[in-house]
Formats: sequence, structure tokens, C-alpha cells
Amino acid sequence: MTSSLIHPTAIVAPGAQLAADVAVGPYSIIGEHVSIGAGSIVGPHCVIDGHTRIGANNNFYRFCSIGGMPQDKKYAGEPTCLEIGDGNTVREYVTINTGTVQDVGTTRLGDDNWIMAYVHIAHDCQIGSHTVIANSVQLAGHIHIDDWAIVGGLSASHQFVRIGAHTMIGGTSSIRQDIPPYIIGAGDPFRPVGINSEGLSRRGFSAETIGVLKDAYKLLYRRQLSVEQAVEQMAELQQQHPESHQAVQVLVDFLKASTRGIARAQ
Repeated sequence: MTSSLIHPTAIVAPGAQLAADVAVGPYSIIGEHVSIGAGSIVGPHCVIDGHTRIGANNNFYRFCSIGGMPQDKKYAGEPTCLEIGDGNTVREYVTINTGTVQDVGTTRLGDDNWIMAYVHIAHDCQIGSHTVIANSVQLAGHIHIDDWAIVGGLSASHQFVRIGAHTMIGGTSSIRQDIPPYIIGAGDPFRPVGINSEGLSRRGFSAETIGVLKDAYKLLYRRQLSVEQAVEQMAELQQQHPESHQAVQVLVDFLKASTRGIARAQ
């Protein structure tokens, strides 16, 4: 492939599929099973390989390693995948691996995510959209992060952990169990301290709904209830506040699906 936007020192495999306006910087390497959508930029010294499909308007800064094989001793060369959506910013030295056949076989990153320098996203992670993953966050395999979550710098997450939507995790946290939606907290181990009220307000949640979510938080963390008992009482909240039913339902569904247990206040 020849293009005025591809630097002469870059190596683009013949099988790679790049939109006409994709820019590739000096000394970058694009593998034969890679596709990259319109408006995307690959900075200098990047490697993008594996069975990797990248959408439009993504920006990969220098020295990224995208689509490398999973760091899993069980991996035997299967053609697993990486899928990246649109409008993501991926900063320096980020590594994102493909999936494994022990899971769905595909690592996924949604749209409009801000992935800061030195982040590692391991095999089979499923990252939603509009997240912020700060510098040097380390995500082990099979982790799910829902939309609008913020993970502070130097935090590390155990395999199979789920992080709910609209959470805000402080820097240097150790995440060993699931973190329900809307929660704010930090620590080693992670300790919840309340509802991410400011973040929810910025995203258009009404004051009434934020108040109801605070009540749901109290049921979960302040009333000495089991998760099952808290979920039962959340149903009553939903009946009392139908305008907030869906917001509470997101929390209820997360709690019912949790298999690792949720992070608790210490």
C-alpha cells in the first residue's frame, strides 16, 4: 500500500486494510490481518498486529503495541482477535492484547475511550465506551469495564473483575472484587465511600435520581444487609421512585450477575 500519509520507513503488510486517509508514522509496523478505519492516526514506532479491527478516528501515540498475542501460557497460536471502536485516544506505550479461546476469543475496546500512557489491557478484556483509564493502570485478563468508568493511575485489577458504569476509582487502588455501578472509592484493597454524584450530575442524571442512588448505596453498604436483602429493598425504591427505576435496575442487574462478590467497605 502506498500513500502520502504513510511514512516511507513504515512497514504495512500487503494484506492490511487501511482507509485512504489513515496516517502511519515513522518506523511503525502494521500486520497483514489488521484493518484501520478512516481518520485514524498511528504515531511513530507503533506495532499493530494480530487479527485486529480498528474503527474510525482513533489516535495511537508513539510506541504503542496493539494486537499482540495474549500473555497466557495456554495460548497456542489460535487466531484470536482484538476489536477497537471509534474515536479512542491511546497514549504512549499502551499494550492491548488479543483474546483467548478460553473466553470469547476477542478483546474489545468501545468508543471514545481515553487510554493514558503505559496502560496494559490484557486478553479478553471488555471495555465499554467513554471510559478514562489513567497512566499505568494494569488490567489482567477477562476484566469487564462498563461505560463512563474512570480508573485512577497505577491501579491494578485482578482477573475476571467487573467494574460498573459511572464508577470512579482513585489512583493506586487494588481491585480484587467487583465494583458496582455509580461507586466512588479507592484503596488497597479498594474501599467504596459513596456515590459518584458529581460524575452523574455532569452526565445528566437528575438530582432526584442521584438521591435515590444514594439510598440504594446505603442499603448495600450501611444497613448491614446481605446483597440479596439489599436487592429486595431496592425493588421497593424502584416502586417509590419510578422515574429512577432504570438507574437502580442497572445496579440491581450488576449485583445479580456478580460472581466474584462486590468490594465492601472495611
